[in-house]
Amino acid sequence: MIQSKRINIIVMIAVVFALTASIALFVTGNIYHANSDLNIELEYASKIFDAEIITIEIIADEADWQAMLENAISEQYIMADVVVNGTKFQNVGVRPKGNSSLTQVANSASERYSFRLQFDEFIKGQTCFGLESFVVNNMLGDNTYMKEYVSYELMRGIGVDAPFFGFADIRVNDESWGLYLAVELYRDSYKQRIFGDTSGMLYNVKSMDMGGNQLEQQGGNVSASPTQANTTPEFNFPPNFDNPNLPAQPEGETRGPDRNFAGMGERGSSGGSLEYIDDNPESYSAIFNNVVGKGTESDFQRVVLALKALSEGKELETYFDVDQILRYLAAHTIVVNLDSYSSSMAQNYYIYERDGKLTILPWDYNLAWGGFQSGSASSVVNFPIDTPLSGVEMSSRPLIEKLFSSTEYLKRYHLYLQQLIDNYFTDDKFEQKIYALDALIADYVKNDATAFCTYEEYKTAVSSFITLGNLRAQSVQGQLDGIVPSTTLEQNANAGQLIPAENINLSDLGSMMGGRGDNNNAFPVSAMMNRNRSDLEQSRDNRIPPNDISEIRQWDQNPGNDHPMLSGVLVLMLIAALLFVSRYKKSY
Repeated sequence: MIQSKRINIIVMIAVVFALTASIALFVTGNIYHANSDLNIELEYASKIFDAEIITIEIIADEADWQAMLENAISEQYIMADVVVNGTKFQNVGVRPKGNSSLTQVANSASERYSFRLQFDEFIKGQTCFGLESFVVNNMLGDNTYMKEYVSYELMRGIGVDAPFFGFADIRVNDESWGLYLAVELYRDSYKQRIFGDTSGMLYNVKSMDMGGNQLEQQGGNVSASPTQANTTPEFNFPPNFDNPNLPAQPEGETRGPDRNFAGMGERGSSGGSLEYIDDNPESYSAIFNNVVGKGTESDFQRVVLALKALSEGKELETYFDVDQILRYLAAHTIVVNLDSYSSSMAQNYYIYERDGKLTILPWDYNLAWGGFQSGSASSVVNFPIDTPLSGVEMSSRPLIEKLFSSTEYLKRYHLYLQQLIDNYFTDDKFEQKIYALDALIADYVKNDATAFCTYEEYKTAVSSFITLGNLRAQSVQGQLDGIVPSTTLEQNANAGQLIPAENINLSDLGSMMGGRGDNNNAFPVSAMMNRNRSDLEQSRDNRIPPNDISEIRQWDQNPGNDHPMLSGVLVLMLIAALLFVSRYKKSY
């Protein structure tokens, strides 16, 4: 036995060293694990959206697939295997998606629905390279195939935290289904990618998705006559839009606990306008009916508190990410999307709330660039940058009114508009961009058997889109320079100063009715649509995937098993320290 008088000091040092090393290894392991999660979340950026054309093949039981199409309005998932850029994912949830666009396709001869792919619907924890879910949009209302792509690109170009997106060639059971646009959904993977963790709340603001009663109240022709001189003229839906009753199901969201808020009055008054109504969350059905995941009363109250501050114009920097919102408004104003906050629709955007602070995220731009109106092209080209609304008063859109009432914020908004013009439009940049996209997708469009337009109509739309984009940029630049009036009041008084747009036919670019087809919306029908459906008479319940998924492979979610070598080293060091202490401890 060691007789040194200092043996107790040696033992103490050994124990401290062992414990310190163990703690260091444990912390390092946690950091490594956190960084690994972040790397996984970012993997989908390159493995999905870096591809020039994303390839997606859906492999489904034919009876399940046809039953899903026959009952598309119910938006029920079926189970299918999905191959993304060559990698196969099993037992993925697939369903049709949409609001009015879903109903339009369902009432036509087409089966070209937009779809949602939910990778963890039947296998807990399954992702597509770290992405839980994304949608593929069917290009309805967009003969250019580019409106939404360009809109998101402008958002990202000015620094908005927009979703990833890319063109996608879809095949179903080895048959071509057409060229779509794939868009990342705002979910945990997005929050991890942008904010570094999954905290914070997301709300998909939808004023048209509240049980059908609201659409009945609105009637078939939506228009709002402005009562103040600083609002834009009213807009009307295309004449053959009949506002069908839509299913009372939010876009893939889970409602808050025991909540199903009813719509109130005009669409914006249910919360989509961001007007403060009162402290009762039930007054904001357009927001809280569409919470992503589950929300609590305290979650909802944080948003209501921010809206109250907005109504008072106080502490805006405390309750809103003002800079991000100004960037969003700049891009949003340029692309003139009226199926949005900018009109009486008051919808199609996400709210992200974190620690009581709100920001706005872009969503649903297939009807941008004038696709949501039947008015003149001049109203799109010259859409006023300082009163960027249609059919509603500035006072009813407080997010814009309060921000623009600040000289500092308005100046910054103008700066972002100028940056977009300089970086995306000047020196023929817009024309070059559209031609580059045309070169990328033209062959896919030409061979798109389920397209809503002919190839010739697509080529016409591309040419018109270039003209529209360049004239829109000319008008925005003129408004920034003070040459073109920048408010509706000034434009009404000085119509001769507007940029002429009589050579543009907006219908060439497509409208919300989806391009060609007669008044009954009879979209083109390919051979793919004429399959034998005699087996579809059996009960649909027999075709839905089983609710009990215990026999389906589950991904291991236990992070403690991720680093066995690190855990082994830690255990060995502790054992060595204990053996040293037991052998050389000093008796007192």
